[in-house]
Amino acid sequence: MKTTQLIEEFLKQKNIAVAGISRKPQDAIGNLVYKKFMNAGYNVFAINPYADEIEGEKCYRSLKSLPTKPDAVFISTNSGQSLNVVKECAELGVNKVWFHRSFGQGSYDSQAEKLCKEMGIDAIIYGCPMMFVKPVDFGHKCIKFFMKIGGKLK
Repeated sequence: MKTTQLIEEFLKQKNIAVAGISRKPQDAIGNLVYKKFMNAGYNVFAINPYADEIEGEKCYRSLKSLPTKPDAVFISTNSGQSLNVVKECAELGVNKVWFHRSFGQGSYDSQAEKLCKEMGIDAIIYGCPMMFVKPVDFGHKCIKFFMKIGGKLK
């Protein structure tokens, strides 16, 4: 399936967990994406193994501790933690993940992607929901444009 199709399917989900919410929210990707999903009407869950609350929002220590299984998981952890998040997704039967990644490595990990393939989990390995969830700011429109012409988004 093409990346753009995977993104469309991901964004059709209602319950989305954001793994990698930061306790230092200033410009933290996970926190920004969490707010974007929340403002767009999604039922969003914040995941951070070291916090019960961040920016006034309930935070869960793991995907397993959520009150309901998420339909999809956005991964904004450091790349070294991505494999553990994907393992939890596999255990819970979550079959849609999105690794935050624009021009650098971001949250992407090749072993985590490999596990996704082995477990039948649809994995988006490029981009950011900020490029697709409306309204899209000018900066993310530009990033999306350059990723399209660079062949990352097909």
